[in-house]
Amino acid sequence: MYTLRPTSFFRPSSRSTSPVPATRQEVPVTAERAPRPLSKLSLSNFRRASPSPATGLAASTVVQDGSFMEVLGLKLSEAVSKALAQPSGPAAPGELLGGRRPIPAGRGRTLGALIVSEVKASRENPHLYRAVIRTLQRPLSVLLTNISTNLIPLLSSPAFHTPAAPTPHEPQPNATQLHAVALATLAGELLESFDEIGLGVDVDTRGENMKGIRDGLVSIVKRVVEPLINGMRGELMPLIDALETVPPPPANHGVPAKTSAAAKTPAVHPSITTLQTLIPIYSRALSRYVASAYAENALASFLISLVWRGLVALSHRPVPQPSPPASPSMNSTALKPKDPKKPSTTPPATPPASRFTLKLPPSRPPTPPSPGLRGPTVSADARALFNLLQQLPRPSQDKQQTRLAREAVDEAFDGLSSLIALLESIQLHTTPARPSSAPTGSPRAGPLASLEADLELLTADLPIVISLPILLRAFLPGEARGVPALLGLGAAEYRAGCLGGFGRAEECGIAVGERVRDVLRADGAQEGAEGLLRWLERELLAARAERGSGADGQGAQQKQGMH
Repeated sequence: MYTLRPTSFFRPSSRSTSPVPATRQEVPVTAERAPRPLSKLSLSNFRRASPSPATGLAASTVVQDGSFMEVLGLKLSEAVSKALAQPSGPAAPGELLGGRRPIPAGRGRTLGALIVSEVKASRENPHLYRAVIRTLQRPLSVLLTNISTNLIPLLSSPAFHTPAAPTPHEPQPNATQLHAVALATLAGELLESFDEIGLGVDVDTRGENMKGIRDGLVSIVKRVVEPLINGMRGELMPLIDALETVPPPPANHGVPAKTSAAAKTPAVHPSITTLQTLIPIYSRALSRYVASAYAENALASFLISLVWRGLVALSHRPVPQPSPPASPSMNSTALKPKDPKKPSTTPPATPPASRFTLKLPPSRPPTPPSPGLRGPTVSADARALFNLLQQLPRPSQDKQQTRLAREAVDEAFDGLSSLIALLESIQLHTTPARPSSAPTGSPRAGPLASLEADLELLTADLPIVISLPILLRAFLPGEARGVPALLGLGAAEYRAGCLGGFGRAEECGIAVGERVRDVLRADGAQEGAEGLLRWLERELLAARAERGSGADGQGAQQKQGMH
């Protein structure tokens, strides 16, 4: 039994010399598995290891994530709160309203700069851009609601409309007006930032529409600025309309005119005197009201209306009737009648200068009265009005939004400048003539001929309905009928139909010119009528050519749009 025990009988004889242990040590399998942890076999780690090659996309995934939009929304909400927060520091006198100060200027530009930077940074990624636009809606809607809530009590307060315009006694806006203007300035500055990135211009049907917010901000600017400007318009329009009337000449109180500097200075129309007081005050107020591009459109309309009313008033002022030649220079004591019952005991007084003037030969024309005694001239009033309106601010020429408005304002002022040149040229070439003084072929034909040579240049920037009444009085001083009478219309009807503005004047210019031409030709030849008719024919040809070219341009644009 002992011989059957498992001894080396069952082992191979070459066991001790086998190189197996040496080969197991050379196999690198154990060395590879030794540092690998057992947790690598778990299911969760298996799923986590799958996106490991995309570690470079982790940053962009976080940017498009909800966490980034949440941070952006908080940043915008904080910026909106800062824009509406009360400013620190002491308040200026007259600006506190309910213990609150108006929002200072520049807050809208600060908020707009943040919005512009975020929108521009996301333009390259369409999905991120739409997400940013959707994030903007909530804080901007809150801003629009808060501005409207603060603005409603200000606009409904009687203090906002009292006074309607600044006065010499109250040149500064009151606290209610200052707070309303501050809110409008904030909205206008934000709108300028919207224009920089084209935000809210077009309607988007995908839920990213910012046009509603944009329209709300535009409405806020209009509701504040337009009533304030209309208050100034209501004060200035009657003064400008009064320039159409001929003021009475200043009284000399029996003192003969002297050749001094004061006597040579022409008198000023009473309306011009009042405007010289109001225009500087209104200029400072407008600079404060119009603080953004969206308020400058109302400013442009205001300036154009003032210039147009000035053109209408000055062009329709009638020629003043000449005064008797001897009455201004005679002394009041010389006009007293003598009492035949009382004998004269004193030597006769020195004869007045008018006695010697009457003894001059008839070939020498009488000396015209002094400008100071003649009263204000229409050309002097036109130049004074032009210089006063030049003091008012104009729309900016550098901004794209107001470039068209600035061009319209400049064209209106060019028309007023042309009117000044026309009136001064007429005053230079002609003299006040009496209707029955000179026959045909009189010496006035020379000045009228030289005036006619310059008319095409002088009236280039003026509508026909503005130039026609001035030239009608210059060429036909004996014509008692005005333009409305020649047309067969009443004065009020003619003004309402043809003198409503620059656009209406251009539309009616050809019809008015043709009717006046036909009436003058039917009445027969008059002194100066031929020169007026020649000018009128040239103006009608130019107006028809301009209208035809404009119609051809519009037709070409319509054809291109159809194709």
